[in-house]
Amino acid sequence: MNTSEKIYSGKTKDLYALPNGNVLLVFKDDVTGTDGVIDPGANTVIGQVEGKGRKSLTMTDYFFKRLHAAGIPTHFVNADLEKGTMEVRRAEPLGKDNSGKGGFEFVCRTRPWGSFIRRYQNYIRDTEQALDYLVEITVKDDERGDPLINDDAIIALGLLTQAHLEQAKEITRRVCRLIEADLRDKGLTLIDMKIEIGLADGEVVVIDEISADAMRVMGQQGNVLDHDTLLGTLIPQG
Repeated sequence: MNTSEKIYSGKTKDLYALPNGNVLLVFKDDVTGTDGVIDPGANTVIGQVEGKGRKSLTMTDYFFKRLHAAGIPTHFVNADLEKGTMEVRRAEPLGKDNSGKGGFEFVCRTRPWGSFIRRYQNYIRDTEQALDYLVEITVKDDERGDPLINDDAIIALGLLTQAHLEQAKEITRRVCRLIEADLRDKGLTLIDMKIEIGLADGEVVVIDEISADAMRVMGQQGNVLDHDTLLGTLIPQG
């Protein structure tokens, strides 16, 4: 591995600085969960699943190449599926706090599900009600349960400029529409998805990964697909 230093160790990836100024993401087999139950949205690593990191990278490579073809900016440079690594442009995540930690996650919803129903259940007419690519923004803060933050708070706290906020939300909707269309062609329905967005060379771009950890997808029987089923549908093996 041609690297100079490890710059960050996260729950599912390690990051290394490359001599050319880019960053190498090394995908790990670690999984998060609560009380021994695997949950990609949880904040605690509870173990490992062999091959999980490579599967996440395979799907990320799949979708980033589609974003590139659609003209949606990302930090992606290339991926080595055999080594489980992805080279990216160095980017600064949007929404970091004063200590340089945290950041935002941008959630796009096509219909009510999960925490959205728990928050607004008395106001939802139908669980299949179209949400018109509603974007919600959450703060990456394990101690506080990744709370929602609204646009006015983001601007009032000086966390983003109005222009960068609008660009990030529009990119989130474009990514959601692209993934939704790709899945629809395979007979699947996108319920919701989340991405991270950052600044790379002054440009607002999609960063990190786009994998089964970051989306809920419904199969033709109305069931939410597990990671292996989703990956196998998107990228048939053999």
